[in-house]
Amino acid sequence: MTNQFLDLAVPQIAELTPYVPGKPVAELERELGISGSIKLASNENPLGCGEAARAAYVAAAAELGRYPDGGGFALRRAIASHHGVELEQVTLGNGSNDVLDLVARVFLQPGRESVFSEYAFAVYPIATMAVGARARVAPAQHFGQDLEAMAALVNERTGVVWIANPNNPTGTWLAAEPLRAFLSALPRHCMAVVDEAYFEYVDEADYPDTTRWLKAFPNLIVTRTFAKIHGLAALRVGYGLSHPHAAELMNRVRQPFNVNAPAQAAAAAALADLEHVERSRAHNRLEMARLKAGLDDLGLDSIPSVGNFLTLDLGQPVGPIDQALLREGVICRPVANYGLSRHLRISIGLAEENDRLLAALARVLDQMNASGAG
Repeated sequence: MTNQFLDLAVPQIAELTPYVPGKPVAELERELGISGSIKLASNENPLGCGEAARAAYVAAAAELGRYPDGGGFALRRAIASHHGVELEQVTLGNGSNDVLDLVARVFLQPGRESVFSEYAFAVYPIATMAVGARARVAPAQHFGQDLEAMAALVNERTGVVWIANPNNPTGTWLAAEPLRAFLSALPRHCMAVVDEAYFEYVDEADYPDTTRWLKAFPNLIVTRTFAKIHGLAALRVGYGLSHPHAAELMNRVRQPFNVNAPAQAAAAAALADLEHVERSRAHNRLEMARLKAGLDDLGLDSIPSVGNFLTLDLGQPVGPIDQALLREGVICRPVANYGLSRHLRISIGLAEENDRLLAALARVLDQMNASGAG
């Protein structure tokens, strides 16, 4: 049905489609009349948050009648200390997505362009097109970001280059040397955003911590989130690190009180809880290997990933298999909207959830093979 208000909206909105999150468990169970479902669709930490973050959240909830600190001083100070940067370099967001949106609102406009890779995170084109800028997409190489192809699209109109490291939904990553060379070659008028939402999960020796490059690259903005390894997805809190002048501009358009008080308190506690981070990392490492081996046993290829998810190639359109898994009470993430029509993204869950996924997937594939043979 055509939207009756479309002609009243700014022109670029007509080209946008909303971001579609993973299906909630409650929605699936209402639709199918089932219970006991599991969700492996949104790259959440299956261990949840640590006890320190939970306790800080509960304590802050005693003051729900008060506005939060609009400047987020305590959390920004904790983040600045954690990274060895100045307080003025930290921008808080209602999730790191909020920071990405701030970047677009400050550094893009009609007549300007942003560059990102094929299969890149869906928020990059949304943030770009929402402010009337043009999105330019470089072809991927082996499902990963091709920095040479991206560099070829940079011109005098380029305002932002978006780089996810590692990338969602593919799990691919960029090593330090080629990424640093790419940033070194960028013109001064172009801001580079390195989105490190899955940073803490990566074990590769030559994977860079680009927060350490901020002094070398004044046009660099690095984003992080508390939604992944810290287990605070429900609270929506993330941040950006940048040159103080870039942060000051983003704070001019940042909504007042964009990070609520319990989220600020829980995030500060989570940042200091290194034990929970290591426990979550170890769990992911172990269960990633088990899940990969199980998928191999089923004859399914997956894209090599350094995040907390695997994206597998089903060798056929993903829709029927996804629907069959839903009837089994298993929620995964089809990524056809990224141009990966045969692929299904699976978040690393608890051991019993991963076992259930593998068993359900085996049944579904057997049923489909039997149906096809018949």
